Amino acid sequence: MKSYYIPLFKKVLILPITFLSIIIYSHQAIARTGNKDSKDNIYNPILLKLEGEITDKLTIKDIPTGQGGFARDYQINLNKGDNLVIDASSENFDTIVTLLGPNGSTVGENDDGPDGTSNSLLFVRITETGKYIIRVRSFGETGVGSYKLKVTKLLPAK
Repeated sequence: MKSYYIPLFKKVLILPITFLSIIIYSHQAIARTGNKDSKDNIYNPILLKLEGEITDKLTIKDIPTGQGGFARDYQINLNKGDNLVIDASSENFDTIVTLLGPNGSTVGENDDGPDGTSNSLLFVRITETGKYIIRVRSFGETGVGSYKLKVTKLLPAK
């Protein structure tokens, strides 16, 4: 009698489990990509101009790093041949600055600058024109707080 119910039980459960799996995975995909026309996208890097200094604040509402800290991203348009200095400093936490290329790969990263402080100073030459991401984050669990970010385009020597 038991062998009669097993095939019937499998047939009855396969279809609902399949539909449930499809629904769960489709909702995850929508959550990750968001709607490009929507104002509530999950990932919205802040647009940054090439020259100048900004003061901003890293909070617990920013991107979790998985190491107990948080990060904030800035999008910047760069051209092949640009030489940049990216400087991140804070009195509240140990900064790390990362430059991500148009394909998402790490172009450069700096934790502590050459002056022996916990501020970050990154020198980089751009090899491909495109949209880059400057990520400012705290080292480990060092926290949140105010910071300054300065991007300077270096001029070629004459």
